Amino acid sequence: MNQALKHWKEAATVILTAGVRGRVAGAGLWPDSSGFDYEVLLLQRSGSSGFMPNAYVFPGGLLDPCDFSGEWLPLLRQRRPEGPFGLAPVRQGRGSRAPLFATDRAQLGSPLPGEVAFRICAIRETFEEAGILLATPQGERLVQGEGDADVGGQGLGEQVSREELACWRSRVQDDPRNFIQMCQELSCLPNIWALWEWGNWLTPTRSGHGRRYDTAFFICCLSDAPHTITDDKEIVRFEWSSPAEVLRRYEEGEMWVASPQFYELSRLCRFTSHEELRRFGQDRAPEGSERWLSVRMKVADGLVDLLPGDELYPEEPDYTGERLSDAQLASEKTAGELRQGCARLHRIEMDSLYAATIHVNIEPRCKHVHPLAKTACLAHQQCDKLVY
Repeated sequence: MNQALKHWKEAATVILTAGVRGRVAGAGLWPDSSGFDYEVLLLQRSGSSGFMPNAYVFPGGLLDPCDFSGEWLPLLRQRRPEGPFGLAPVRQGRGSRAPLFATDRAQLGSPLPGEVAFRICAIRETFEEAGILLATPQGERLVQGEGDADVGGQGLGEQVSREELACWRSRVQDDPRNFIQMCQELSCLPNIWALWEWGNWLTPTRSGHGRRYDTAFFICCLSDAPHTITDDKEIVRFEWSSPAEVLRRYEEGEMWVASPQFYELSRLCRFTSHEELRRFGQDRAPEGSERWLSVRMKVADGLVDLLPGDELYPEEPDYTGERLSDAQLASEKTAGELRQGCARLHRIEMDSLYAATIHVNIEPRCKHVHPLAKTACLAHQQCDKLVY
């Protein structure tokens, strides 16, 4: 762990998707929620939570020192046939690599590299919050992208009952260090090879945000939705729904998602086929990811979150939040008027808490895909051409 950080804490999350048997992928586009042959898991945070109360989020949480523990080494070494820990190497240059991933953890005294520890964190937190254990039996030699990612308990066979997993889950919730002991006693490993790097979001500095997180985003595609159960503490509800259905319910005020979740769900709308999403996630992961910090601008009719590459995005964004004068930009123009004068767009415009639209026309970096914005969907339905 990087104990020297003072402006934010490091975290990891996983976009967990699962196929739906009998459902065939079609040409459905948002706002049409049909056509998806998979669903994505969202967890609703408690109303008493100190960070984003009542919001629907992907499973994940704060990094713990045990995620970097040297006790993982003898377990993980049996899965290192190619490269460090069997993970596909990232081709991204160190200068453009997100600092969260680029940091040399060995210099911080950590025996595990960040790309391993952050995956362990995401898997552990998913187990704590949703009861889903993304694990694989020991003894098999896999590299990333190979083997069965369909775990969630059933991947360990009939040797481990739900009751036993529930007991271990309670122990891990009480003390994250018990996650290592559980894996040792159940002869399993956190399936870090089933998680592919997807992105990196840094919580912005805004009034009301007392906590900030630098979060690694991974994606994991399962064939079937595993048994899911909330912890009734931090998490009070779970939803397996298609990305388009979540966005429809967001627009209707039934579910609230923050900007990163809104953006990533809109990205998923590019893929109605689960197999296509799985192939894309696996093939794209070696390109790495950038760190994204949204910069908020107040406009006459709402708010605009500027993202890297936008014409109005600051050349030197205030990552630490120490430049108080930069805490919030402002314009007397409406969002539409502001947009008309810009050649490069990468922003989320918000009219209200439940009304957001993404506008982007720049080339996506790291071989990623742009979100499928609602305006693009409507244009597709009207003239068979995507516009942003």
